[in-house]
Amino acid sequence: MRILITGFDPFGGEEINPALEAVKQLPDNIEGHTIDKLEIPTVFHKSKHVLEASMKQYDYDIVLAIGQAGGRFELTPERVGINIDDARIADNEGQQPIDECIQQDGAPAYFSNLPVKRMTEAIKANGVPARLSNTAGTFVCNHILYQLGYLHATQFPHIKFGFIHVPFIPEQVLDKPEKPSMSVETIRKGLNAALEAIIESDEDIKVALGETH
Repeated sequence: MRILITGFDPFGGEEINPALEAVKQLPDNIEGHTIDKLEIPTVFHKSKHVLEASMKQYDYDIVLAIGQAGGRFELTPERVGINIDDARIADNEGQQPIDECIQQDGAPAYFSNLPVKRMTEAIKANGVPARLSNTAGTFVCNHILYQLGYLHATQFPHIKFGFIHVPFIPEQVLDKPEKPSMSVETIRKGLNAALEAIIESDEDIKVALGETH
């Protein structure tokens, strides 16, 4: 298999993005499968164009996007992307869409077709905190997960796609004492475990990882 894993550039006044830093540290090959890495801009729609260009260049089996979720304690595989941009802050080109549809001809939502529960449990089994998430927010992270679903539905029916959010790293919380953090190495370890779970099987496991609220 050939796998593409992406990380966003820094945004929101941060000088570093833990998603990108952890992606850079992943190996180029896992269990004989090629791992390609791509930096994408934290910009509505441009992020999709950059990703789509790479997907057209190579025949990927899996595309997994990684993004920063400052304030979260765990790695959180995302279950679903929704068809809405509602930006609390501007993206890296100053765009701040509010209540805007991402794709007029798209579905209300697209669910990741990766084994998200298997991934979550594999991350935890490797000693890294993880939780299945049912909301990717309404910023560029949700945007790119939704766009991946749209690309799967319209151009790349064979691909498996998904998204994982990661916490801040320690250098980002020196002035945010109330925020949790995780080392880049621990994040990388968790991402590696998720990729190994995906490679092992694309069938998900039936285990209760839902939330009551």
